[in-house]
Amino acid sequence: MNTSLAGLLHRVRKVPRLGGLSLTFLGLELRRTLRNRSTIFFTLMMPPIFFLIFGTAAHYRTTTVGRGNATAYILVSMAVYGAMLATTSGGAMVAVERALGWSRQLALTPLRPLTYIALKMLVAMTLGLLAVLVVFAVGAGSGAQMDGIVWVESALMAWAGSAVFAAFGLFMGYLLPSENLMQVLGPVLALLAFAGGLFIPLSGGLFATVAAFTPAYGLASIARAPLTGDGLTVRAAANLLIWCAIFTGGAAALFRRDTRRT
Repeated sequence: MNTSLAGLLHRVRKVPRLGGLSLTFLGLELRRTLRNRSTIFFTLMMPPIFFLIFGTAAHYRTTTVGRGNATAYILVSMAVYGAMLATTSGGAMVAVERALGWSRQLALTPLRPLTYIALKMLVAMTLGLLAVLVVFAVGAGSGAQMDGIVWVESALMAWAGSAVFAAFGLFMGYLLPSENLMQVLGPVLALLAFAGGLFIPLSGGLFATVAAFTPAYGLASIARAPLTGDGLTVRAAANLLIWCAIFTGGAAALFRRDTRRT
């Protein structure tokens, strides 16, 4: 009897294919995320509002920037900002789960830490895609002008590059308690947005030098490259890859620490 029970427990605890990742699990996480009205408002509504306030002046529409106009340049910047907010918020939701003891419950399942991290990043990236699409849709009807292929390339770059902020949100969600998280993330994201030149152009000096090493700077450079014609640089790509590896590895390590306490 004991042998059969042990065998049953072994089969139950066996790690499934893909480490436990499934479309069902992903769908449940997405629905739960989209029910959070405050998150949806700030990540999907604020960036388009900022674009309409700062990017639709008449002289911006007539000023040429690369393969488009200045309104398009601001549009891409606000799309990057929206992707930053959305993916960071999506990843940081693990802080609430930690407060509820969900991380410890996961320790009783065969789900692997890296699989859980990948799942949360997929959810955050879906939210980031929605943010980029909303901003671009508003921009398309508000005077932004770019060559046809630039619309697609810039949107894809802004979205794909925001994976680094999905990892950043996860890392911070495991690092800080939920009651302090937004007090820290708000100023940090604002500072990173300035470092990426999303609100005002960087004019040189010490801040601009330091900003070049931040993930927001790398993401902004990559997303604007199709519009400005500067091309994708190795430095910008390396910037995002290194930061993404740091944040993903840190989130996985902190997840293991949480589950190890069970």
